[in-house]
Amino acid sequence: MGTRKLAILDDYQNAARTAADWSVIQQQVDIQVFTQPFSSENDAAKALRDFDMIGLLRERTPFPASLIARLPSLKFICATGTHNRTLDLAAAHERGITVSCTRSGSSEFPTTELTWALILAAARHLPQEDRALRSGRWQTTLGSALNSKTLGIVGLGRIGRQVAHIGRAFGMNILAWSPRLTPERARESGASLAAKDELFSRSDVISLHVVLNDATRGLVGAAQIQRMKRGALLVNTSRGPLIDEKALIEALEARQINAALDVFHQEPLSPSHPLLSLDNVVLTPHLGFAVQEVYSVFYHDMVENISAYLAGRPIRLLDDPSTH
Repeated sequence: MGTRKLAILDDYQNAARTAADWSVIQQQVDIQVFTQPFSSENDAAKALRDFDMIGLLRERTPFPASLIARLPSLKFICATGTHNRTLDLAAAHERGITVSCTRSGSSEFPTTELTWALILAAARHLPQEDRALRSGRWQTTLGSALNSKTLGIVGLGRIGRQVAHIGRAFGMNILAWSPRLTPERARESGASLAAKDELFSRSDVISLHVVLNDATRGLVGAAQIQRMKRGALLVNTSRGPLIDEKALIEALEARQINAALDVFHQEPLSPSHPLLSLDNVVLTPHLGFAVQEVYSVFYHDMVENISAYLAGRPIRLLDDPSTH
Protein backbone atom coordinates (compact mmCIF):
# COMPACT_ATOMS: atom_id res chain seq x y z
CA MET A 1 0.00 0.00 0.00
CA GLY A 2 1.12 3.56 -0.63
CA THR A 3 2.13 6.12 1.91
CA ARG A 4 0.32 9.06 0.28
CA LYS A 5 -3.44 9.44 0.66
CA LEU A 6 -5.65 10.53 -2.24
CA ALA A 7 -9.34 11.43 -1.93
CA ILE A 8 -11.35 11.41 -5.15
CA LEU A 9 -14.46 13.47 -4.46
CA ASP A 10 -18.04 13.45 -5.68
CA ASP A 11 -17.89 10.39 -7.92
CA TYR A 12 -21.70 10.12 -7.90
CA GLN A 13 -21.79 7.54 -10.70
CA ASN A 14 -18.94 5.47 -9.21
CA ALA A 15 -17.09 5.88 -12.52
CA ALA A 16 -13.63 7.14 -11.55
CA ARG A 17 -12.05 3.74 -10.97
CA THR A 18 -12.99 2.43 -14.42
CA ALA A 19 -12.44 5.68 -16.33
CA ALA A 20 -8.63 5.52 -16.08
CA ASP A 21 -5.73 3.17 -15.30
CA TRP A 22 -4.85 3.87 -11.66
CA SER A 23 -2.30 1.04 -11.45
CA VAL A 24 0.56 3.40 -12.28
CA ILE A 25 0.20 5.15 -8.91
CA GLN A 26 -1.33 2.45 -6.69
CA GLN A 27 2.02 1.40 -5.26
CA GLN A 28 2.60 4.93 -3.98
CA VAL A 29 -0.90 6.09 -3.13
CA ASP A 30 -3.81 4.91 -1.01
CA ILE A 31 -6.93 5.90 -2.94
CA GLN A 32 -10.35 6.51 -1.40
CA VAL A 33 -13.31 7.39 -3.59
CA PHE A 34 -16.18 9.43 -2.14
CA THR A 35 -19.41 8.73 -4.02
CA GLN A 36 -21.69 10.97 -1.95
CA PRO A 37 -21.58 14.74 -1.46
CA PHE A 38 -20.64 16.22 1.89
CA SER A 39 -23.57 17.70 3.80
CA SER A 40 -21.52 20.66 5.05
CA GLU A 41 -18.04 22.17 5.10
CA ASN A 42 -17.70 20.74 8.59
CA ASP A 43 -18.26 17.22 7.28
CA ALA A 44 -15.81 17.78 4.44
CA ALA A 45 -13.13 19.05 6.84
CA LYS A 46 -13.52 16.02 9.11
CA ALA A 47 -13.53 13.48 6.27
CA LEU A 48 -10.56 14.99 4.41
CA ARG A 49 -8.34 16.03 7.31
CA ASP A 50 -5.74 13.27 6.81
CA PHE A 51 -5.51 13.37 3.00
CA ASP A 52 -2.52 15.02 1.36
CA MET A 53 -3.94 14.82 -2.18
CA ILE A 54 -7.46 15.58 -3.39
CA GLY A 55 -9.07 15.09 -6.81
CA LEU A 56 -12.02 17.37 -7.52
CA LEU A 57 -14.76 16.56 -10.02
CA ARG A 58 -15.53 19.97 -11.44
CA GLU A 59 -17.14 22.31 -8.88
CA ARG A 60 -19.25 19.81 -6.96
CA THR A 61 -17.47 20.32 -3.62
CA PRO A 62 -16.56 23.98 -3.11
CA PHE A 63 -13.03 24.55 -1.81
CA PRO A 64 -13.00 28.02 -0.20
CA ALA A 65 -10.14 29.34 1.95
CA SER A 66 -12.02 28.32 5.09
CA LEU A 67 -11.99 24.64 4.10
CA ILE A 68 -8.41 24.70 2.87
CA ALA A 69 -7.33 26.12 6.24
CA ARG A 70 -8.87 23.09 7.99
CA LEU A 71 -6.92 20.51 5.95
CA PRO A 72 -3.42 20.53 7.49
CA SER A 73 -2.15 17.55 5.47
CA LEU A 74 -3.19 18.83 2.06
CA LYS A 75 -0.29 19.28 -0.39
CA PHE A 76 -1.80 18.68 -3.84
CA ILE A 77 -5.14 19.33 -5.57
CA CYS A 78 -6.12 18.14 -9.02
CA ALA A 79 -9.12 20.03 -10.38
CA THR A 80 -10.84 18.44 -13.38
CA GLY A 81 -11.39 20.82 -16.25
CA THR A 82 -9.38 23.92 -17.07
CA HIS A 83 -10.85 26.14 -14.37
CA ASN A 84 -12.67 25.86 -11.05
CA ARG A 85 -14.58 28.87 -9.76
CA THR A 86 -15.33 27.36 -6.34
CA LEU A 87 -11.67 26.62 -5.55
CA ASP A 88 -9.85 29.47 -3.79
CA LEU A 89 -6.66 29.25 -5.80
CA ALA A 90 -4.98 32.10 -3.94
CA ALA A 91 -5.58 30.41 -0.57
CA ALA A 92 -4.17 27.15 -1.91
CA HIS A 93 -1.05 28.85 -3.23
CA GLU A 94 -0.59 30.77 0.02
CA ARG A 95 -0.52 27.42 1.83
CA GLY A 96 2.03 26.09 -0.66
CA ILE A 97 -0.44 23.60 -2.14
CA THR A 98 0.28 22.55 -5.73
CA VAL A 99 -2.81 22.77 -7.94
CA SER A 100 -3.08 21.02 -11.29
CA CYS A 101 -5.96 20.90 -13.75
CA THR A 102 -6.97 18.58 -16.58
CA ARG A 103 -8.11 19.04 -20.13
CA SER A 104 -11.80 19.82 -20.54
CA GLY A 105 -12.55 16.71 -22.57
CA SER A 106 -14.59 18.71 -25.11
CA SER A 107 -17.40 18.94 -22.57
CA GLU A 108 -19.15 21.57 -24.69
CA PHE A 109 -20.43 18.86 -27.04
CA PRO A 110 -22.37 16.76 -24.49
CA THR A 111 -23.66 19.95 -22.88
CA THR A 112 -25.00 21.11 -26.24
CA GLU A 113 -26.59 17.72 -26.79
CA LEU A 114 -28.23 17.79 -23.36
CA THR A 115 -29.54 21.30 -24.02
CA TRP A 116 -31.39 20.02 -27.05
CA ALA A 117 -32.55 16.90 -25.22
CA LEU A 118 -34.15 19.21 -22.63
CA ILE A 119 -35.70 21.48 -25.27
CA LEU A 120 -37.25 18.53 -27.11
CA ALA A 121 -38.39 16.84 -23.90
CA ALA A 122 -40.15 20.02 -22.77
CA ALA A 123 -41.63 20.84 -26.19
CA ARG A 124 -43.14 17.37 -26.59
CA HIS A 125 -43.85 16.69 -22.88
CA LEU A 126 -41.74 13.53 -22.97
CA PRO A 127 -41.46 13.01 -19.18
CA GLN A 128 -45.24 13.28 -18.75
CA GLU A 129 -45.98 11.02 -21.71
CA ASP A 130 -43.47 8.41 -20.50
CA ARG A 131 -45.13 8.32 -17.07
CA ALA A 132 -48.62 8.24 -18.59
CA LEU A 133 -47.80 5.39 -20.96
CA ARG A 134 -46.35 3.29 -18.14
CA SER A 135 -49.58 3.78 -16.19
CA GLY A 136 -51.79 2.67 -19.08
CA ARG A 137 -52.74 6.03 -20.61
CA TRP A 138 -52.26 7.05 -24.25
CA GLN A 139 -51.53 10.53 -25.68
CA THR A 140 -52.34 12.79 -22.74
CA THR A 141 -50.69 16.04 -23.88
CA LEU A 142 -50.33 18.14 -27.01
CA GLY A 143 -46.78 19.25 -27.81
CA SER A 144 -45.37 22.19 -29.73
CA ALA A 145 -43.32 22.16 -32.95
CA LEU A 146 -40.03 24.07 -33.06
CA ASN A 147 -39.94 24.87 -36.77
CA SER A 148 -40.39 28.62 -37.46
CA LYS A 149 -40.27 29.41 -33.74
CA THR A 150 -37.72 31.84 -32.27
CA LEU A 151 -34.77 30.60 -30.24
CA GLY A 152 -33.07 33.17 -28.01
CA ILE A 153 -29.50 32.35 -26.97
CA VAL A 154 -27.96 34.24 -24.06
CA GLY A 155 -24.21 33.87 -24.56
CA LEU A 156 -22.85 32.93 -27.98
CA GLY A 157 -19.63 31.20 -26.95
CA ARG A 158 -18.53 27.63 -27.76
CA ILE A 159 -21.76 26.03 -26.53
CA GLY A 160 -24.07 28.84 -27.61
CA ARG A 161 -22.77 28.68 -31.17
CA GLN A 162 -23.43 24.93 -31.36
CA VAL A 163 -26.92 25.39 -29.92
CA ALA A 164 -27.57 28.01 -32.60
CA HIS A 165 -26.33 25.68 -35.34
CA ILE A 166 -28.75 22.94 -34.28
CA GLY A 167 -31.56 25.45 -33.92
CA ARG A 168 -31.11 26.42 -37.56
CA ALA A 169 -31.34 22.73 -38.52
CA PHE A 170 -34.76 22.68 -36.84
CA GLY A 171 -35.79 25.71 -38.91
CA MET A 172 -35.82 28.13 -35.98
CA ASN A 173 -35.13 31.84 -36.10
CA ILE A 174 -32.12 32.62 -33.90
CA LEU A 175 -31.69 35.69 -31.69
CA ALA A 176 -28.59 36.18 -29.56
CA TRP A 177 -27.45 38.52 -26.82
CA SER A 178 -24.48 38.88 -24.51
CA PRO A 179 -22.86 42.01 -23.09
CA ARG A 180 -20.06 42.17 -25.70
CA LEU A 181 -21.65 40.38 -28.65
CA THR A 182 -21.36 42.22 -31.98
CA PRO A 183 -23.72 41.94 -34.97
CA GLU A 184 -20.88 40.41 -36.99
CA ARG A 185 -20.21 37.64 -34.44
CA ALA A 186 -23.92 36.90 -34.22
CA ARG A 187 -24.20 36.61 -38.01
CA GLU A 188 -21.29 34.14 -38.08
CA SER A 189 -23.51 31.76 -36.09
CA GLY A 190 -26.61 32.44 -38.18
CA ALA A 191 -28.13 34.59 -35.43
CA SER A 192 -29.41 38.14 -35.22
CA LEU A 193 -28.13 40.36 -32.43
CA ALA A 194 -30.98 41.50 -30.19
CA ALA A 195 -31.18 43.69 -27.13
CA LYS A 196 -31.59 41.69 -23.93
CA ASP A 197 -35.18 42.80 -23.33
CA GLU A 198 -36.09 42.16 -26.98
CA LEU A 199 -34.69 38.64 -26.82
CA PHE A 200 -36.76 37.79 -23.75
CA SER A 201 -39.98 39.23 -25.19
CA ARG A 202 -39.69 37.72 -28.69
CA SER A 203 -38.29 34.23 -28.05
CA ASP A 204 -40.30 31.03 -27.77
CA VAL A 205 -37.29 29.20 -26.31
CA ILE A 206 -34.51 30.91 -24.34
CA SER A 207 -31.29 29.02 -23.57
CA LEU A 208 -28.57 30.32 -21.22
CA HIS A 209 -24.89 29.82 -22.09
CA VAL A 210 -22.88 32.40 -20.14
CA VAL A 211 -20.36 31.81 -17.37
CA LEU A 212 -21.32 32.59 -13.79
CA ASN A 213 -19.55 35.58 -12.26
CA ASP A 214 -20.47 38.69 -10.29
CA ALA A 215 -21.79 40.39 -13.43
CA THR A 216 -24.02 37.48 -14.53
CA ARG A 217 -25.36 36.30 -11.17
CA GLY A 218 -29.12 36.91 -11.29
CA LEU A 219 -28.89 37.84 -14.98
CA VAL A 220 -32.40 36.48 -15.50
CA GLY A 221 -34.51 38.19 -12.89
CA ALA A 222 -38.20 38.85 -12.37
CA ALA A 223 -38.19 41.61 -15.01
CA GLN A 224 -36.81 39.32 -17.71
CA ILE A 225 -39.13 36.45 -16.78
CA GLN A 226 -42.14 38.78 -16.89
CA ARG A 227 -41.18 39.81 -20.41
CA MET A 228 -41.31 36.23 -21.68
CA LYS A 229 -44.22 35.05 -23.81
CA ARG A 230 -46.84 33.06 -21.97
CA GLY A 231 -45.86 29.41 -22.37
CA ALA A 232 -42.28 30.17 -23.50
CA LEU A 233 -39.51 27.83 -22.40
CA LEU A 234 -36.49 28.86 -20.30
CA VAL A 235 -33.56 26.42 -20.49
CA ASN A 236 -30.49 26.48 -18.24
CA THR A 237 -27.56 24.09 -18.68
CA SER A 238 -24.97 26.63 -17.52
CA ARG A 239 -25.20 27.57 -13.81
CA GLY A 240 -28.19 27.81 -11.49
CA PRO A 241 -27.54 31.27 -10.01
CA LEU A 242 -27.84 32.91 -13.44
CA ILE A 243 -31.59 32.85 -12.72
CA ASP A 244 -33.45 34.43 -9.81
CA GLU A 245 -34.83 31.14 -8.47
CA LYS A 246 -37.67 32.72 -6.47
CA ALA A 247 -38.93 34.63 -9.52
CA LEU A 248 -38.65 31.50 -11.66
CA ILE A 249 -40.64 29.35 -9.24
CA GLU A 250 -43.36 31.99 -8.95
CA ALA A 251 -43.69 32.18 -12.75
CA LEU A 252 -43.81 28.38 -13.04
CA GLU A 253 -46.41 28.09 -10.29
CA ALA A 254 -48.53 30.71 -12.09
CA ARG A 255 -48.01 28.69 -15.32
CA GLN A 256 -46.76 31.80 -17.11
CA ILE A 257 -43.74 29.97 -18.57
CA ASN A 258 -42.15 26.52 -18.76
CA ALA A 259 -38.58 25.57 -17.89
CA ALA A 260 -35.96 22.87 -18.46
CA LEU A 261 -33.12 22.90 -15.94
CA ASP A 262 -29.91 20.93 -15.51
CA VAL A 263 -28.36 23.24 -12.91
CA PHE A 264 -29.53 24.70 -9.60
CA HIS A 265 -28.56 27.15 -6.86
CA GLN A 266 -27.75 24.29 -4.49
CA GLU A 267 -26.60 20.92 -5.78
CA PRO A 268 -27.62 18.20 -5.24
CA LEU A 269 -31.18 19.47 -5.24
CA SER A 270 -32.99 19.07 -1.91
CA PRO A 271 -35.73 16.39 -1.95
CA SER A 272 -38.17 19.02 -0.63
CA HIS A 273 -37.32 21.63 -3.27
CA PRO A 274 -40.46 23.26 -4.76
CA LEU A 275 -39.26 22.66 -8.33
CA LEU A 276 -39.78 18.92 -7.81
CA SER A 277 -43.53 19.36 -7.38
CA LEU A 278 -44.07 21.29 -10.63
CA ASP A 279 -45.10 19.51 -13.84
CA ASN A 280 -44.12 22.34 -16.22
CA VAL A 281 -40.40 22.00 -15.66
CA VAL A 282 -38.09 19.24 -16.94
CA LEU A 283 -35.27 18.53 -14.47
CA THR A 284 -31.95 16.71 -14.84
CA PRO A 285 -29.22 16.44 -12.14
CA HIS A 286 -26.38 18.48 -13.75
CA LEU A 287 -25.70 15.94 -16.48
CA GLY A 288 -24.29 18.41 -19.02
CA PHE A 289 -20.66 17.28 -18.96
CA ALA A 290 -21.21 13.88 -17.34
CA VAL A 291 -20.48 11.40 -20.14
CA GLN A 292 -17.95 8.59 -20.43
CA GLU A 293 -15.82 10.40 -22.99
CA VAL A 294 -15.31 13.44 -20.75
CA TYR A 295 -14.70 11.40 -17.61
CA SER A 296 -12.04 9.37 -19.42
CA VAL A 297 -10.10 12.55 -20.16
CA PHE A 298 -10.60 13.96 -16.66
CA TYR A 299 -9.36 10.88 -14.82
CA HIS A 300 -6.63 9.95 -17.31
CA ASP A 301 -5.19 13.43 -16.80
CA MET A 302 -5.67 13.19 -13.04
CA VAL A 303 -3.54 10.03 -12.95
CA GLU A 304 -0.90 11.74 -15.10
CA ASN A 305 -0.94 14.84 -12.89
CA ILE A 306 -0.56 12.83 -9.69
CA SER A 307 2.23 10.74 -11.17
CA ALA A 308 4.10 13.88 -12.27
CA TYR A 309 3.60 15.50 -8.85
CA LEU A 310 4.94 12.42 -7.06
CA ALA A 311 7.98 12.51 -9.36
CA GLY A 312 8.62 16.13 -8.37
CA ARG A 313 7.72 17.52 -11.80
CA PRO A 314 4.10 18.74 -11.56
CA ILE A 315 2.29 19.45 -14.83
CA ARG A 316 -0.80 21.36 -15.97
CA LEU A 317 -0.47 23.85 -13.12
CA LEU A 318 -3.68 25.79 -12.72
CA ASP A 319 -1.81 29.05 -12.22
CA ASP A 320 -0.22 28.63 -15.66
CA PRO A 321 -2.17 30.94 -18.07
CA SER A 322 -1.61 28.47 -20.91
CA THR A 323 -3.95 26.00 -19.18
CA HIS A 324 -6.84 28.45 -18.84
